[in-house]
Amino acid sequence: MTGGQAPRQRDAVATREAILAAAVVEFTEHGYDRAGVRQIAERAGVTAMMINRYFGSKQGLFTEAVDRLFGPPTVVGTESRGLTGAMARSLAERTSTGAERLDPFLLMLRSASDPEAAAILRQGIETHVGARLAGLIRGPEAELRAQLGLALAAGTWLLRTVVGVGALADADDGRLAELLAAMLQPVTDGAEARGAEPRSAEDGGGEV
Repeated sequence: MTGGQAPRQRDAVATREAILAAAVVEFTEHGYDRAGVRQIAERAGVTAMMINRYFGSKQGLFTEAVDRLFGPPTVVGTESRGLTGAMARSLAERTSTGAERLDPFLLMLRSASDPEAAAILRQGIETHVGARLAGLIRGPEAELRAQLGLALAAGTWLLRTVVGVGALADADDGRLAELLAAMLQPVTDGAEARGAEPRSAEDGGGEV
């Protein structure tokens, strides 16, 4: 009996993962409102009823898709040492022409107009990248400063990648990183102070 249960359990895990992976693609490409349950099910190779079985609703599926995208580090790493420079360099490089797209930002852009999706996005941002950045910088008003840093990152991505405003889109990545670091410094001062001891001659960067 135990041997018969194991394949079914594996199939359930694989089915759930296929649905979630398909949902991430559909929500990122089309946004929360335009991504249909049937389209997600078709991409995953299952029936629409399976989505309700594993996730309860489209809202529940979107919540897990947000967690999947916003959980891993992208622009904000995991180390306090060199945080300012690491964030600035990562943001400049990840928004340059030909760079791999930033799916969390795309998902946010294409879904935020829906009030239900906006609430889920807000929770995901505050729980994952917002909490991670606030934990790295600490100090007074860490949460506020962290969210200001994220606002700078999101605005830079939007204007440079989506809108493509001239000077920003054409800027050299190195020079842009310098300017971004100067703007991020007031936000990350607490992290830089804690990461300074001990400190190597070469500025270290966090995971991005």
